[in-house]
Amino acid sequence: MTALYDQSVPFLIRGLEATAKFLKKAEVQSDERKFDKAVVLGLRLAPDMFNLCRQVQLVTDFAKGAGARCSGATPPAYADEEKTFEELQARLAKTIDYLKSLKAADFDTNRDVTVKVGGQDMTFKAPVYFCGMALPNFYFHMTTAYDILRANGFTLGKGDFMGRG
Repeated sequence: MTALYDQSVPFLIRGLEATAKFLKKAEVQSDERKFDKAVVLGLRLAPDMFNLCRQVQLVTDFAKGAGARCSGATPPAYADEEKTFEELQARLAKTIDYLKSLKAADFDTNRDVTVKVGGQDMTFKAPVYFCGMALPNFYFHMTTAYDILRANGFTLGKGDFMGRG
């Protein structure tokens, strides 16, 4: 079903590309300000929240998971071993390439998607899973990554978040 593909994959790719761009701006600004990049990637909004590096990993996890599940595939597994801006950029690019490899014809609005929520399996129709679970989580982690940078003085604007920066 092309409609589900058209309403999911292009938006996930756009968000991943925007994340790559604002992450690159943060890397450049880190160099200019002589910040320790490992420290920057370890920044977080609150002590009980994931750091910047993990937020970016989760952006990719929700993107590839959504694309895979809505198309009937098994999400590819990533090792979560990134420790540098370059490694995060490679992960973002790998996820974009994966999403681009998916076929619109494989997306089916009648497909059941089962995911663990709070340790329990829950089953949704693909559009409900995408709109109610995957997309909100994707944007939550993308927004949190952006907000970590903004809260720590990186010069980014709404255009950067929207992919126009």
